[in-house]
Amino acid sequence: MSSETEKPKIIIICGPTGIGKTAVAVDLAQHFSGQIIGADSMQIYKYMDIGTAKPTAEEQNRVAHHMIDIAEPDETFDAARYAGLARAKIFALNQQNITPFVVGGTGLYIKALLYGLFNAAVSDPDVRRRLKEEAAVHGSEYLHARLGRLDPESARRLHTHDTYRILRALEVVETTGKPISRHHQEHGFLEQPFRSLKIGLNMDRTDLYEGINARVDAMVSAGFVDEVRNLLARGYAGDLKSMQSIGYRHMIDYIEDRLSWEECTRTLKRDHRRYAKRQLTWFGADPEIIWEKPGQTNAIRIIIEKFTGEA
Repeated sequence: MSSETEKPKIIIICGPTGIGKTAVAVDLAQHFSGQIIGADSMQIYKYMDIGTAKPTAEEQNRVAHHMIDIAEPDETFDAARYAGLARAKIFALNQQNITPFVVGGTGLYIKALLYGLFNAAVSDPDVRRRLKEEAAVHGSEYLHARLGRLDPESARRLHTHDTYRILRALEVVETTGKPISRHHQEHGFLEQPFRSLKIGLNMDRTDLYEGINARVDAMVSAGFVDEVRNLLARGYAGDLKSMQSIGYRHMIDYIEDRLSWEECTRTLKRDHRRYAKRQLTWFGADPEIIWEKPGQTNAIRIIIEKFTGEA
């Protein structure tokens, strides 16, 4: 792109889990005749609907959604692949004069979309194989502790059960001698193919946590346990990256009698709250984000109108 004015304009709606991003985004996208590009690392997977709080059929009927239900639960999918697919969709919508609303809480996906990633091809099959064997023997917490010594910044960002990203971070540091966090810093995320308006949703922390607890109860009532049973019955192993995400690993532990129901729901709510806190920390570090409450739709519309030139 030769100038800023030629770059497609996109609106980002981000924030923590349970804040109501989808409902707000659907209202806004419908008002501006836009379409939604999902930015959620779990909603990309087929058959994983309840536990990912995927947009309902009614919401998808109101506004066209992209970047959901595009991968099998056992398919390899990362931020680089997301950025490539989402960028192509955004450019296609721009050709049709349709405003894209990028909606989700996966900060790394949004960052990759807007600024690119460092060379993700850095790898060593032998190192990866050895790390996987160590994970099978010692567990992810053991490798997370090692990552804490080699790359403290990445270790603080990653959950101890996020085996896939822990292995990737260790593979990079052992292969290159440099933490993946430093690779990110040196890359600088300088690619900027879009002009973006970033709207972050937030609310009182107590209200957010109460909403998250209620959301978990609603997921359970909607049949979350049966959804996970069906995934297992389809042959998707419990140790897959997708199946070890928040909610799914809790339900698997319950189904396989490693957790009581009371402990399952308690830790599920706790881990969703912790995830929301990590998301707020991530997005809170971005000075470009304009923060609004979910109920302030009219105020957000005015901001968007000024950005798009419709004011």
